[in-house]
Amino acid sequence: MQTYKAPLRDMRFVLHELHDSAALSRLRGLEDISPELMDSILEEAAKVAEEILLPTNAPGDEVGCVLENGVVRTPKGYKDAYNAFRDGGWTALASDPKYGGQGLPESLNKLVEEMICSANLAFSLYPGLTHGAYQAIASHASDELKDLYLPKMVDGTWSGTMCLTENNAGTDLGLLRTRAIPQDDGTYKITGAKIFISAGEHDLTENIVHLVLARLPDAPAGTRGISMFLVPKFIPGADGRPGPRNGVVCTAIEHKMGIKGSSTCQLQFDDATGWLVGDANKGLATMFTMMNSERLSVGIQGLGAAETSYQSAVAYARDRIQGRSLSGAKHPDKPADPIIVHPDVRRMLLTIRSYTEGCRALGGWVARQLDEMDRSDDPDIRKQAEDFTALMTPVVKALFTDLGFEATNLGLQVYGGHGYIRDHGMEQLVRDARIALIYEGTNGVQALDLVGRKLPQGAGRLLRTFFHPLGDFIERNKDDVQLGGMVKGLEKAFGALQLATGHLAATGMADPEEAGAAATEYLRLFGLVALGFMWARSAVVAAEKLAQPGDDAGFYKAKLTTARFYMERVLPQVGGLLASIRAGKAAMMEMDEAAF
Repeated sequence: MQTYKAPLRDMRFVLHELHDSAALSRLRGLEDISPELMDSILEEAAKVAEEILLPTNAPGDEVGCVLENGVVRTPKGYKDAYNAFRDGGWTALASDPKYGGQGLPESLNKLVEEMICSANLAFSLYPGLTHGAYQAIASHASDELKDLYLPKMVDGTWSGTMCLTENNAGTDLGLLRTRAIPQDDGTYKITGAKIFISAGEHDLTENIVHLVLARLPDAPAGTRGISMFLVPKFIPGADGRPGPRNGVVCTAIEHKMGIKGSSTCQLQFDDATGWLVGDANKGLATMFTMMNSERLSVGIQGLGAAETSYQSAVAYARDRIQGRSLSGAKHPDKPADPIIVHPDVRRMLLTIRSYTEGCRALGGWVARQLDEMDRSDDPDIRKQAEDFTALMTPVVKALFTDLGFEATNLGLQVYGGHGYIRDHGMEQLVRDARIALIYEGTNGVQALDLVGRKLPQGAGRLLRTFFHPLGDFIERNKDDVQLGGMVKGLEKAFGALQLATGHLAATGMADPEEAGAAATEYLRLFGLVALGFMWARSAVVAAEKLAQPGDDAGFYKAKLTTARFYMERVLPQVGGLLASIRAGKAAMMEMDEAAF
């Protein structure tokens, strides 16, 4: 079984010490939110994750979901877990009080999301997709639709999905064929087939609200002709309760590599009644409200899997005895030393730890900017926060999931052969984490988004929201007696990022294939520098706290040690990435297609 205890101490560090949670109270709607309140919520969320969700994880993977006569049955224990989750108010955490939500900050919500993903990644998709659908409806639907659907989605009685993908239309949604025919009463009849629909059919809620991309009869070709429609499983009656079954059925569930407790469905819409959300032919932009939310949440999935891998691997490395330390026996009273004494095992564990704590810090920064974007009374601050989150969304989605998958593989490697068999749950972590690199836009698509859209937007305006605070931090701290060497290493890496950015600006505009060839390496380089920034900031805080008397010296010393490991053993990878970027497209694009 996997080992997981919510990393509350590090979460409090990120929330309060690194990103100053006390300042959240100046934002609209958060005036009464205190650090103490947030701590109590995190502690309660930890109990839910550890005591309710984690025990359902391995059993749910064993049996998966089952389709019976058009109804999907989730694994045993899921419904009870969901009911407890819903009854505890966890579906309403970051939603608007107008619809029954608790109105809590995303800075807190993303940490709770991480706990859920660490405990049971498959389960996390049910409330996660509902919250994304809630955001799209809240941002674009009519007041009538909001008032009818959002209270039920917020309290978890109804759930939500997004229905984009078709057999012929994956990343290229301009190819989709699902049709929407206007009706005299203002509704639409939706007909078509969708695949890969997470939580598309299940037994956890009394209704499921599908957000469906489809084409109107007179729609222009391509992505400019897509509209979004709200299509419920059951059409609500005048009393707001589920009424007659709508024309949508689950025709199959996917037999997947991982996240088997999540019902991934093929859905058939046959003259299903739907309602337009947002403007006609603007559905792709409308859906991206949900997509961008989900991309950040998928990044958190990678972080959640990495944390469980780390804790499980550490527990095993402390317990498993094999061989002797290279510098001499550390436990002479035992027949061998625990494998945690070996340098290569420590390399793997510290790599995972540097990933998880670095990603948690970076995710906290992005979440904080989401709060500023949504709640600040200063339009300039809101715009800057919007630019920053737009820039960082593809980085968080791709980097966190790439590193999460690497982390689960490293955790399995620590177990050796015992990781490869099912008994310990490490191979499940690897299988579950793998999907996060694919859905909500593959990581290659995220890289193209970063290079092709975000970098040139506003003549580099978005980049300034990251480059300027990083540059200012380096100037303030590079001569620090204790941490100056670490900051100078960050300065060198930042220089590599600036060179790579300049190279793409010079070559990518003239030849889009040059930008495409470098995109994945550029996103990784960007992400590693961003984590380096978070580690340097964390080191400054830790050094300041260690200079003061206190009981938490062990925590801050470990923070500084992990920061040093990241700066010395991980961040130098940017040099090789810069060399790859500068090499250009020739080595990959000159190969004749027939030669592959």
